[in-house]
Amino acid sequence: MFSRTAFSSALRASARPLTAFQPLALSRFTPLQIRLLSQETRAAIDKAVASAPVVLFMKGTPETPQCGFSRASIQILGMQGVDPSKFTAFNVLEDEDLRQGIKEYSEWPTIPQLYVDKEFVGGCDILMSMHQDGSLAKLLEDKDVLVAPTEESK
Repeated sequence: MFSRTAFSSALRASARPLTAFQPLALSRFTPLQIRLLSQETRAAIDKAVASAPVVLFMKGTPETPQCGFSRASIQILGMQGVDPSKFTAFNVLEDEDLRQGIKEYSEWPTIPQLYVDKEFVGGCDILMSMHQDGSLAKLLEDKDVLVAPTEESK
C-alpha cells in the first residue's frame, strides 16, 4: 500500500514530458477530464493500477476500512479468496489528488473502486452484484488471482 508520501513520491517520479504517443492513450477521456486530471496524477494512478493484479482504491486500509462500502468490498474480496500476494489497496483519504483523480480516471463517481488486471471493474454495488450472481468468482478465477487450493482442501 502507498502511504501519502509514497503516492506523492510515485506521482513525482512518474512525471515525464509528453510524447507523440500519449494523445492516443488519452482518447478515452473527454476534453474536460483531460484538463482536470493532470499528467502527473494520471501517470501515478496508471502506476498504482498496474502495481498488482487486484487493486482497490478505498477509504481507509483493508485492516481498518473507514466506510461501510470499503469494508464490504474488502469482505467480498476475502470471501472470494483473493490471494493477498496479488492484492494491494490504496487509501484515498491520505491524498486528495488521488481521491479526486481516481474518480476522473475511471469516470466513476464513488469510492471504493476495484481494478482487476488493470481493468476497472466497478464500485461496491457492482462488486456486490457480481458476487451474488457468480460473475466475480469467474472473473477472479479466470485472472488467476485466487489463493491456490492446498492438498488438504482438494
